[in-house]
Formats: sequence, structure tokens, C-alpha cells
Amino acid sequence: MTDLGTTSRGAATGTGDRSRPRAALPALCATQIVSWGIVYYAFPVLNPQITAATGWPTGATTAAFSLGLVVSALAGIRVGRILDRRGPRTVMTAGSVLGAISLLIVATAPNLPVFIAGWALAGFAMASTFYQPAFAALTRWWAPNHVRALTVVTLAGGLASTVFAPLTAALAEHLSWRHTYLVLAAILAAVTIPVHALALRAPWPDAPTSPAHTAAGAAGVGRSRPFLLLAAAFTLSGFAMYAVVVALVPLLLERGYTTSQAAWALGIGGVGQTLGRTLYAALARRTTATARTTILIGLGGLITAGFAAAPGPYGLLIAVSVVAGMVRGNLTLLQATAITDRWGTTHYGRLSGLLAAPAQTAAALAPFAGAALAVPLSGYGPLFFLLIAVSVAAALIAPWTATDGVRHPSPRL
Repeated sequence: MTDLGTTSRGAATGTGDRSRPRAALPALCATQIVSWGIVYYAFPVLNPQITAATGWPTGATTAAFSLGLVVSALAGIRVGRILDRRGPRTVMTAGSVLGAISLLIVATAPNLPVFIAGWALAGFAMASTFYQPAFAALTRWWAPNHVRALTVVTLAGGLASTVFAPLTAALAEHLSWRHTYLVLAAILAAVTIPVHALALRAPWPDAPTSPAHTAAGAAGVGRSRPFLLLAAAFTLSGFAMYAVVVALVPLLLERGYTTSQAAWALGIGGVGQTLGRTLYAALARRTTATARTTILIGLGGLITAGFAAAPGPYGLLIAVSVVAGMVRGNLTLLQATAITDRWGTTHYGRLSGLLAAPAQTAAALAPFAGAALAVPLSGYGPLFFLLIAVSVAAALIAPWTATDGVRHPSPRL
């Protein structure tokens, strides 16, 4: 087994020597926790306080957050191409700067339009600092053993909600939502800007070639039937999964739980994500890419059903949240390896950006759509039943995503 902190040869992939920066993996672990925890997971905790303090409609504030996620999805296509050519250092450092600035705008917004503009800017930061650029960096630097590196960084990233959802709730008990965001923006800047600038300085190796790309090319793969069906399955699954994440807090508030209890129920899912990701390597060794896609998406629907059917007791909801986190953790790694498992690593940044764009757009619209649908559906409970149907549709598409070309199985770890 190749040590993740050493320099090793890439002869197995035909790319020659590869420099693996020792600091990159622990750095990305730290910055994924902080970036996801502050830019993403703080919002569902603070949004009830935001709407109560400002009088802005919940649908409007959630739409602003969703806009940021849409911008992230669309910007991710361009970011992926830049990453393929130039590597992650400049992209992720600039994204960290934008993230801090965007939260300062959100925190000081005098009106709803400025609040919306702050979240739109945050979308560019998400595209440049979240999993996609981190995965592109690790896939290029650590191939062919990249699955192990991806697992490590997602194990850390899974703790983002566990750390920052309760921390955000604790800050909000003593500070206004504006001052809470100012504190979080300062943490984001202090941690992620210098870490990205200093730890990602290694030379960016040339992209390897693979038979699948020689035959079809990135454009051909992007238009192929398996790619389009895979994008459709991930889009439906992403919509359901992220609607559940953002709607969980209001669902529990609707059922009579406190904000702190709801925040812990959301945050404890991060523990499940970390636990679940330790199991992905074993799943990858024993299943095909298509089989595990079907299994994991189907399990996502089953867990959503658990939230819908179990109003309590609180301990049971915590248990369901942990299991939900395990499924989400595996789905993250599934999406991170979907391209390499089927088409290799040659154009990973570009193809992963294309694959992620519709799924992330759906995930971006999910919070707004969930809040909007909860009204005619008479609450968040019925909304969860609708999300079960969306997950089932995704699971029915998944078996048709198999490729006829060269298969790139996940390596043994």
C-alpha cells in the first residue's frame, strides 16, 4: 500500500513521477470541515433567526441560499476545466477569499437584495473550495490510489456539520445572527486562506491518458447514454438528499423540538458520514459501479422514509440521522469516483464538473423548493413522503448507467 504522504511513481497509469505534497491531504481535510461547516451548514441553523429578526420571508432567504448553490453548480463547470490545466492552489485560495467576503456581505446586508447578492457571491466560493476542487486535486496527485485519499478527506469533511451546526447554534444563543456570521467569516478567512495558499504549492502533474478517452474523448463521454442517465440519477438523488438536509431542522421544530435539539440532530449526521465513508472501500471492492449506485440511492430513499415515519422519540431521530449520514457519506464518495470508475482520470475535472452541474443545481433548488412545497402540502412531514418518491425514481434509473467500454474499478486499498 502506498503511503499517502510520500512521493511515488505513477508508472501504473503511464504518467511518470508524481509529486504528492505531504501537506495537501491534511490541509484539505481541515479546509473542507471549515468551508462546508461555515458556508453551508450554518445557514439552516441560522435561517429561523434571520427571518424572525428581519421579517424577510423564509422562502426568500432560502431562495437566496439556493441561488448561491445554483451559481456554484454552474461555475463548477468552468472551475473543473481550470483545475485540469492549472491545479487547485490559485482556485481554492481565491475561493476562500471570496467566501469570507461573501459572508461579510450576508452579515451586514441592510436589505434582502444585498443579502441575495452575498449568497450569489458565495456560490463562486463554494465552487472553488468545496469537494469538487479537492477531489480533482487528490485524483490527479494520488492516482491510481486516489480512492484512499478521497476517503480520508471526506471522512474529515463529514465532521463539518457535527462541528459547526452545534457551534453555530451556541454562538446564536449569545449573539445576533449578523454577529454570528461575522465570527464565522473570520474563522473561515483565518483558516482556509493561508492553508490553501501554502499547502497546495506542489507541481501539477500532466493528466494521464486512458483507452476510454482515446476512443470517445471527453465530449463524446459527456453525450453518451450512460453519462446522461448517471447525471439524471444523481440529479434526482441530490434533490431529495439536500432537501432533507435543509428541511430537517424545520421538520423537527414543527414537531415541537427546540432549535438546539434540531441542530444536534442535523449535526450528528456528520458522525454518520464519517462512519459510512470508512465502509465505502469494502463496498467498492465487492460491487460494480452500477450496483453500488443503485444500492446507495435506494438506501437514501429508505432513510428519508425513516424521517417521515418516525416523529420520535428524540433518540430514535438521532439514530436515523446517524444512518442518514452514513448513506450521504457513501453517496459523496460514489459521486467522487463515478467518473474514474467508468471513464478514467484523463478529464476528471471537466467531466466531474459536467456531471455535478445538474445534480448541484437540483440540490441548490431543493431548499427553496422544499420550503415552497411544504406550504401546499400542509407541513414538512408530507414533504418528506414526496422526497421518498423522488429517490425511488433515481434508484430506478441507476441500473441503466452501466458502460460498455473500458471499466475502471476502484483500486484495492
